[in-house]
Amino acid sequence: MAQTYDVVVIGAGAAGLMCASTAGYAGHRVLLLDHANKAGKKILMSGGGRCNFTNLATGPANFFSANPHFCISALKRYTPGHFVELVERHAIEYVEKAPGQLFCADSAKQVVAMLLTECDWAGVDVRLKTPVESLERHGEGMRLMTSNGVIDAGTVVIATGGLSIPTMGATGFGYDVARQFGLTVSETRAALVPFTLTSQWRERAASLAGVSCPVTVDIGEGRYREPMLFTHRGVSGPAMLQASSHWQPGMALSIDLLPDIDVAGELAAMRHDAPKRRVSTWLGERLPKRLAQAWCEWNGVTDAPLGALSNREVARLEDELKRWQLKPAGTEGWRTAEVTLGGVDTRAISSKTFEVEGLPALRFIGEVLDVTGQLGGFNFQWAWASGVACGQAV
Repeated sequence: MAQTYDVVVIGAGAAGLMCASTAGYAGHRVLLLDHANKAGKKILMSGGGRCNFTNLATGPANFFSANPHFCISALKRYTPGHFVELVERHAIEYVEKAPGQLFCADSAKQVVAMLLTECDWAGVDVRLKTPVESLERHGEGMRLMTSNGVIDAGTVVIATGGLSIPTMGATGFGYDVARQFGLTVSETRAALVPFTLTSQWRERAASLAGVSCPVTVDIGEGRYREPMLFTHRGVSGPAMLQASSHWQPGMALSIDLLPDIDVAGELAAMRHDAPKRRVSTWLGERLPKRLAQAWCEWNGVTDAPLGALSNREVARLEDELKRWQLKPAGTEGWRTAEVTLGGVDTRAISSKTFEVEGLPALRFIGEVLDVTGQLGGFNFQWAWASGVACGQAV
C-alpha cells in the first residue's frame, strides 16, 4: 500500500525546510524527504559556520537569471524583515557584520534547529536517508518510489538545490526531474567560487597566501568593492567570489588595488612634499607590506625616490595599481562553489505558485531554479521567499 501525503518536499535544505513548514501550517499533510543523513548541511557550513541568513538590501537586482523578473513576486511577498521576525521569535541572536548582511551571533546550528522546530510544530513528517528512486504522474498527483517504499502525493516540490559542494550531498537530481517532465535546464556552472591562476601567477599568489586587501574589481557588467585574498591556488575573498558569477574562460579581471586613493594626485604631491621617500615605502603604507614588495618586483618598479619619478613613470604606476589586469586560468569548480549559476528555466514555472505550466502537481523552488544571488545572504533570502510562496500556494 502506498503512503499518501498532500505535499511531498524533496530536499531538506533552506528552501525545502521553509516550504514544508509553511505548507504544514496551512493544514496540509506534509512529508519532507532527503537522501542525506542530516538536514540543512549547507546552512551549517555557510558563513564560516555562522550562516549569513539574509541581506536587508535584497532586491531583484541582486540576482542573475535568464528571466530576471521571475524572482520579483516571491521576494516582495516574503522580505528579509519577515525572516528576521522568525529568527527573533526563536530568540536567536544575530549581528550585522557588513551593511545589510545578518549572521548568527553564535552558530548556524541555531537556524537549522529553528527550521526543524517549525517543521515539527507544523506537523511535518521529516525523513532523512531516504533517496527518491523515481517520480511519475499518478492520476491528478504524483507517485514516488523511495528507499522506504511507494508514496503518493497531491503535490511534489523539488527543493534539491544545485551542484555546488558535492561533499555536502549535492546532486543533479532536480535537473533530471525537470528534463524528465519536458522542462529546459540552462547551462550550469560554479559561482561564488575562488579563481585559480596559471603557473607563474599561481606561484606568486602562493607566496602571498593569507594576504588580504580591499579592492574594486570590474568584470563584464559587474563591479564590486570588497576584500581580495591570495591563496595557495590563486585569488579568493568576497571580491573574487562576486566576480566569478560574471567570469567566462578567457576573461580578465580589472583590479583596482587602491580603490580609495588618487594615485596620480598623491604621487604628484609627494614628489614635491617628500621627494626622498621611496616608491616601496609609499606603497607599503597603503598596501600590506608583503604585497607592496611583491607588486614592485612583479612590475619591475625601480625603488627610486619619489622626486626622481618622471610623469610617464607616475602614469604607469597609476595604471598598474588602478587597472591591474589578471586573467584567471579557471575556478576551483563545484568543490568549493557556494552556489550554482543556471538551472531549471523559470519561463515554464509560475512566479506566484512555482508550479510547472500544465502540471500543477510538480513544483520547483530555491537554487535548482535559474535564479542565483550575489554574495552576502541573497541566496538564503531567495530560498526563504520561494519556499514560503510555494508552501502557501500548494
